[in-house]
This record gives sequence, C-alpha cells and structure tokens, in this order.
Amino acid sequence: MINNTLNILYVSAEISPFGTTGGLGDVSECLPEVLAENGLKVIRVMPKYKKIEEKFVLKKIKSFIIEIEGKTRVCHIYKYEEKKLTTYFIGSDDYFERDNFYGYEDDDIRFGFFSKAVLQMLILLNIKPDVIHLNDWHTGLIPFLLKKEYSKIYFYDNIKTIYTIHNLQYQGVFDKRSIERLGLSYKYYDSEILEYYGNISFMKGGIVCSDLINTVSYNYAEEIQTPQFGYGLDGILRKYKNKICGIINGIHYDKFNCETDRCIYRNYNVDDVIIAKEENKHYLQQRVSLPTKKVPLIGMISRLSEQKGIDLCIQAIEKLIDKDIQFIILGTGDKEYERLLTSVSARYPDKVKVIIDFNNEMARHIYAGCDFFLMPSLFEPCGLSQIYSMRFGTVPIVRRTGGLIDTVEPFDSDSLEGTGFMFDKYDIDDFMESINNALDIYYERTKWNILVENCMGQRFTWDKSAKEYIEKYKQLILPS
Repeated sequence: MINNTLNILYVSAEISPFGTTGGLGDVSECLPEVLAENGLKVIRVMPKYKKIEEKFVLKKIKSFIIEIEGKTRVCHIYKYEEKKLTTYFIGSDDYFERDNFYGYEDDDIRFGFFSKAVLQMLILLNIKPDVIHLNDWHTGLIPFLLKKEYSKIYFYDNIKTIYTIHNLQYQGVFDKRSIERLGLSYKYYDSEILEYYGNISFMKGGIVCSDLINTVSYNYAEEIQTPQFGYGLDGILRKYKNKICGIINGIHYDKFNCETDRCIYRNYNVDDVIIAKEENKHYLQQRVSLPTKKVPLIGMISRLSEQKGIDLCIQAIEKLIDKDIQFIILGTGDKEYERLLTSVSARYPDKVKVIIDFNNEMARHIYAGCDFFLMPSLFEPCGLSQIYSMRFGTVPIVRRTGGLIDTVEPFDSDSLEGTGFMFDKYDIDDFMESINNALDIYYERTKWNILVENCMGQRFTWDKSAKEYIEKYKQLILPS
C-alpha cells in the first residue's frame, strides 16, 4: 500500500458492458467504479471474448507464453483506459475467440489459462496489488496458484485475496485429470485442497486458499454453510467459517431512476407514483397486446431456471387465471421452461404475456408498469431485481431465502411498515397465500399507496457496499 492508497486488482469472467450474461457482469461494472470514486486505485481484468473489439478499441500491449496442456500457448494482453479505471483483457486465439463465454468441454483449461495469465501479467507489467478481488468459480484457481505456487517468487509476497461467491451452485467442477492438463502436481488432488467427490473444484480452491470469502448478502453467507444450500461444499465452508462474511450488492440509483429513465413512458417520483404507474401500466399493456384495463399486473424478469421458481409461477398463474388479473414474464433460459411458459401464454392471451428475450428496454417498462414483481426463488444469493422493482415502486413478492431476506421487509398491515410480501416454504400453497395477501392490500388503496411509497424509499447503494469492501481490504493488509 503506497501513500495510504489501496491498490486493488479486480478479476472477473464478466464485466459489463464488455461482456456479460447477467448479475456478475453488472456487479463487476459498478463496484470497481465506486471503489475508484472512493479513492482506491482499481485495475480490472477479464478474458477478451470474441466481438469485444467490435465495440471497444483495445490496445495490445504485451504477448507472452503460458504453459498448459503440456504445450506453450500465446497470451495477449490488451488495455482499455477510462477516466478512473483501467481494464486489462486476457486474449487467446485458442481459448476465448468463441461464440459463447462458457459451456465448453475445455472450460477447465480456458479458465486455468486465464488464471495463470492474470498472475504472470502482474510481474510482466510490474503491477503489484495489495488485494486481488476474485469472483466465482472462473477465478478460483488464482488464490490457489498464488498461495501454493507463485508465493515462492518474491514479487508475489504479501498480496492478499478476497473471494466473492455470487452463486455457489456453479463450482467449476472438472475431471481429476484436469490437474495434469493444467500442469499441476497430483499432490493438490487432496480433500483439503482441490479434490471434490472424485473430481476437482475450482471454487473449492478459491475457498480454501483465499484470505477472505464473502457472499453477496448477509443471509446467504450463513445459508451456504448448511447441507441444503451448500451444494456439497458446506463442510469445507463450515471449516473456514471464520473468514466468511456477507456484503449486500447495491444498485446505481442514478442509472435505475424512474425520475429520469428515458426508456419508460412517463417519469415519476414518490409524489406522483400512483397516477404515473397507471399510465405506465396502460402503455405496457398496449405494447405487449394485453387488454388495457385497471387490474393488478404482476411481472417477472428472470433467468428461466429451476433456481428462480418458474414451476411455482406456472402453478400460480393457473390458480389465478379466473381472477381479473394479468401477468407479464420476460426472460430466457431452460428450453423446457420456455416451452411451458409460451404454452401458458398461448392458452390465456388476454391474461398472460411471455417474452422469451433478454431485453433491457422491456425490463424497464415492466419495472415501471407492473404493480407486483415475483421472485419465488428456490435460493437467491442476493438478487437485484427485487431492489430494481422497489426503486420503481413495484411491490416484490419473494421467498424467504438468501438476499431476499436482507432486502425485502414483510409488509405489516397494522403498522404499515414493510416493503413486500414473503413466503417460507417452497410450495404452491405458501406462495399462493402470499400472493392473495398482496392482492388484498392492492385493493385497500390507502395501505397500498403507503406500501408503494415504502418501496420507493429503500436505498441499497453501491457506495454503502463499497465502504464495507474497503473495510475488509484494510483488515487484510493492515496489522491488527
């Protein structure tokens, strides 16, 4: 640490707007920006995926050799400079010039290459961070390599690591022969290091070897230490529980701002939200060809996967379809869920609209025009959609799990405190009770108006989250 300025290397497989599939990319865009605004020197690193250079002008600054798969592979380093942030890209014609980010049989080699390249880049460019901030399984080998291999080199002395788990379900699990392909010793195929039920896990390497672990909400940090949410890693997480903490993700309230958002039909604030949301609802209904009428409009924007509770949503629609109510669902994902939802929409065209797409503009219209927002997740490490929905005065209906517990307060119809509705059991009866309670309040307009205002008054800012991360960085590098 030089002149009391923290030097942070932020490593992620996704960074918006360069390349992202969802929440990881959004976090990797926003958090480093706010850290830099708070006076830290932040450098980001990600793979140079295919087509990034079609939108961004990158400068190639260095090429070198990485040994992997028993061969030498060329690695290119590219640089993109902004006012407060510099982002480096790890380029490889062999591993990253492909149509998709993930899902290849050699993902172990691709991200093993990436991990080695990040560490070698540091010494070649003379970049010595105080802390390397790592994200999800794709970067899990970096703390492992740093501690077990690169620590033998003086340059890497005293570099600390923090490892953020955004979703424990995805662990980077590969055949044990990956050890050899990565050019590593089989001594690391050990239950206390990389071994995972006869395979190896990149994420396990990150958990074991990082100096600090955090999840993206307080409650999820506790949940992942249980068999129900630990996905086979709960034992090792309990072993290292003293270095686990939770920090809630934030959002940029200037970027998600119903007062200034150019996407939505009518801008509004807390003073005119009730009238304005009805106008936005009518616009949304017209846009998606639903009947224009003053009925409860329930929205959902989600990856269509088992985690997100899509099966519960389909059951709920069937149970509510006879009521004067409408649904709109936006998302892509599991092909079977896409098929089922499309079938429901076809059967009830005046009640249900399903849009199989990843469409940011339509998402803004849903946040602005809907009355309720569904998140019946099986598990939810943090979740951002419920925070976005509250920002736009749309009331969340969520399951009591993970970050949903930390961000949504159940509405109390007596005290008129709270911001949404919550159910406990992952079953249709509990979910329906929560939805029916929400609909009851919708028709009690005085209480409803207060609830909407409560939602709009919530603040989960990146500035608050960044300050918590800064404290953790300081704890790692300053003497106690």
